[in-house]
Amino acid sequence: MERNGNRLKVADVKAMDMVSFLSSTGIEPVKIRGNDYWYLSPLRTERTASFKVNRKLNRWYDHGLGKGGNLVDFGVLYFGCTVRELLLKITPGFSFQPHSYPDDNRNILDNRITVLNSFFITSYDLVQYLSARKIPEHIAERFCSQVRFRINDKVYYAIGFKNDSGGYELRNALLKLSSSPKGVTTIKNGSYILCVFEGFFDFLTYVSLHEKSFLQCDYLVLNSLAFFEKHFAFMEQYSVVRLFLDRDTTGQNCSHMAMERSPVYTDESGLYDGFEDMNDWLIHRQVDSS
Repeated sequence: MERNGNRLKVADVKAMDMVSFLSSTGIEPVKIRGNDYWYLSPLRTERTASFKVNRKLNRWYDHGLGKGGNLVDFGVLYFGCTVRELLLKITPGFSFQPHSYPDDNRNILDNRITVLNSFFITSYDLVQYLSARKIPEHIAERFCSQVRFRINDKVYYAIGFKNDSGGYELRNALLKLSSSPKGVTTIKNGSYILCVFEGFFDFLTYVSLHEKSFLQCDYLVLNSLAFFEKHFAFMEQYSVVRLFLDRDTTGQNCSHMAMERSPVYTDESGLYDGFEDMNDWLIHRQVDSS
């Protein structure tokens, strides 16, 4: 597969098997009919599967959105990023197979993430991972759990952050995965102020810094920027919406779009200007001060 340095080219990503891509991110088909793989849409919330991938054509179509295309088109929507950012994002983190035309579905069906159980965080490696991310253990235990899950025949452990739909964001020092169904996480304290975060480590960072005033706000953790626009109605129920999104182009575009839409939104990301996100800022701030 041809690369520009360590970065994949657009043609390389388009050639990757989309069913395998979805499976590697924890997204599995609800039903399979010939070459058509039907999913609950990973781009929005739904109860009836209307997101289809034709494996022979290696193309997707979301009937609810009226949109479709190739893997690059999907990745840009799913991760909420530009094409360039997508190429940088997937190169180190995934092990994709080029698209092929299998005779059966056994490999795909065996490739899903199966959550086995969740419990208190006890793994030394996970505690060390939290320490490296500068998150106090008692904060992580309040909102996260240690999740034991299986991919194919291998069992793994990760810090799990549960979303409102029952899926998990799964993180450890080596893995960054999501189990189905993917969705947002809301934490409500009856406040008129909503704080919005792109990822759960940014949320944990905020709580670590504002533990005493935690109950003064409600919280929305998107777990993917793909959910941002879909939650305008939810966010605009609040008098004040504080956006703590990433400092990359996509995060900033979302913040600017929201502020143009309504005066309830404020961009709080200036706090960590010069850093990728709030957790990245915390890590480097503590390193610099030590």
